[in-house]
Amino acid sequence: MNTNANPAVASASSSRDNPCYGSDPTVATLNVFADDEHSYQLPYAQFLYAEMISNPALEKNADAPPEKLLICFAAAEVTVLGSGLKSLERAVQKYELQFVKSAARRYAAALKTHVAAVAVNFIKETR
Repeated sequence: MNTNANPAVASASSSRDNPCYGSDPTVATLNVFADDEHSYQLPYAQFLYAEMISNPALEKNADAPPEKLLICFAAAEVTVLGSGLKSLERAVQKYELQFVKSAARRYAAALKTHVAAVAVNFIKETR
């Protein structure tokens, strides 16, 4: 009998139970739940590249998320801030990242991968 009062947080270190992202080898799009409360479906057929760097905001704010993952598509750039983002980078590399969304900071200690913020910027076409 499971007597754990909070099983979601207790098992959140598993990627399967992580509220910040999900993986599925059969997806065709990345579902981005941005902090602006919009959901965006971005097709992997338009994926260009991903870039992982230290978050430049750390220089001014020691409490800022330590990592920044930029996922670039033909029409949009997804910026993910958080910690332990290597697992997201690997899932993107395999076209298996199903969704990404931020989770409250209180979950950060319990999660191997914590997403603190997600933003989508659409690229304007210039002619």
